[in-house]
Amino acid sequence: MFHVCCVVTAQDFDMLSFRPLFNGKNLDGWVDVNTSKETWKVKKGVLISTGKPIGVMRSDRQYENFVLEVEWKHMEAGGNSGIFIWSEGTPQETDPLTKAIEVQMLELQYATQHNVTDDYVHGELFPTMGMKAIPDNPRGPRSKSLEKRCKGKGEWNKYVVVCVDGTVKLSVNGKFVNGLRASERKKGYICLEAEGAEIHFRNMRILELPSGITSAEQTAPLVN
Repeated sequence: MFHVCCVVTAQDFDMLSFRPLFNGKNLDGWVDVNTSKETWKVKKGVLISTGKPIGVMRSDRQYENFVLEVEWKHMEAGGNSGIFIWSEGTPQETDPLTKAIEVQMLELQYATQHNVTDDYVHGELFPTMGMKAIPDNPRGPRSKSLEKRCKGKGEWNKYVVVCVDGTVKLSVNGKFVNGLRASERKKGYICLEAEGAEIHFRNMRILELPSGITSAEQTAPLVN
């Protein structure tokens, strides 16, 4: 009888670590889907979107399980934007936006300007364009934040978005306040949204987590 000893070292595994999703210098790693060359620019480490025309810019590859950190601020009262996760990375035939889970970014005056419930103002999570998911804090198909923690125009907000196996949890300015689960898609592109108003992004970085048991049906189609 003999024993085989297997020694596993740290070098046998990739160490989890954050890396920039936006490098602060240019748009490397991003692909314009249906906006324009004038929509996105980089200035002093900040990614600036004019918000026009309405559309998206996507990551150059897909992501499955990850932690995303991003700071953002609106420059106009009532500004509208967001980040799409597990996205198809392409617009719909009748809509310039994409099938995904949206992490909402609205300026505080949006609800007043549009005469809608003030649940709109802070960190909603919801499926778009026919995507399916179950909201933790339902407002119809949307999940509303349990606390209003977003700041107004000209002030930076920080989101931490944890996406694992079809579940999304959102921290707004230092506290987890929203979530959804059972997303139809569990792997796809990350998209930044231009939706009519100037918005700034900075310190965008991602920590990729181990993959899961994700079927082809749960994966967004690859975009050439």
